[in-house]
Amino acid sequence: MIETKNLGKAFGSVKAVESVSLCVPEYSILGFLGPNGAGKTTFMKMLMGLVKPSSGSGTVFGLDIVKDSVKIRERVGYLSQNPKFIDHMTARENILLIARFFNIGNDQDVLNRCNSLLKKVGLEHKANRPVKGFSGGEKQRLGIAIALVNNPELLILDEPAAALDPVGREDVLEIIKSLKGNTTVFYSTHILDDVQRVSDSVAILNNGSLATVGPIENIIGGNKGPIFSVTVNEAEDRLIRSLDQFPWITDVLVRENDQRTTTLKISVQDEEIAEKDLLRHILLDQNTTVLEFNKEKHELEDVFMDIVKRRIV
Repeated sequence: MIETKNLGKAFGSVKAVESVSLCVPEYSILGFLGPNGAGKTTFMKMLMGLVKPSSGSGTVFGLDIVKDSVKIRERVGYLSQNPKFIDHMTARENILLIARFFNIGNDQDVLNRCNSLLKKVGLEHKANRPVKGFSGGEKQRLGIAIALVNNPELLILDEPAAALDPVGREDVLEIIKSLKGNTTVFYSTHILDDVQRVSDSVAILNNGSLATVGPIENIIGGNKGPIFSVTVNEAEDRLIRSLDQFPWITDVLVRENDQRTTTLKISVQDEEIAEKDLLRHILLDQNTTVLEFNKEKHELEDVFMDIVKRRIV
């Protein structure tokens, strides 16, 4: 569905996106992650021909993102990070306005499509209300409805759940999940838990470069074994360094918490040895008080923080 080769964009001396090679399969749901300023929005706009690349190449539907951008946009649905509507018009009128730009059929076909989308995003009961009175979640749902108006083969969503309350986020996630198997979804977000719930695959962009990409289970699991989480009073460097002596420990991720505590996320290769010796070793340090100790599965947040901050012993 999407393929880029060394795709890059520079604004003067600033490299917003640098040499990204990415392949997105048809009908997949890909979560596109990265800290603020990582280049996610710029990359998305290049896919649709809204920003011209400085280097590399890319295709969507096999069409060139520069030469065939108009043809691509005819088949793509797009929701920007801050969608705009005509506030004095109703939800139905906003959708109908956009629908008439596409060759959907006669007036009745357009109206049927509009009503179907209002039902899909749960706005059928507010179809005739002015958008200016909508909540943030309702506006996001309306934005997704408009992005779906041309029955796109590819849906690109830029931070669709940003600034929404838990109910609004849940609504957006349910809409994304309902598209699985019918539409390829490529969306950016900062909410890592949402990505784990709805995505098939993940790509993480950091400082304009692609740090990792792949099926979500591979990204989360990787080649690491189990993780042991240990929360202690302020961990001294001596304790953290001492963990590096054990060959069965692969990574130690250090996080400073509030209230003068530290959490160590310790990845191990040999779970049996870790269960027997890890806590015993930590307790040998007389200056350390263990507040919590448990074994946990890998989480996307751990992988993301590992890549973005690289705070590993």
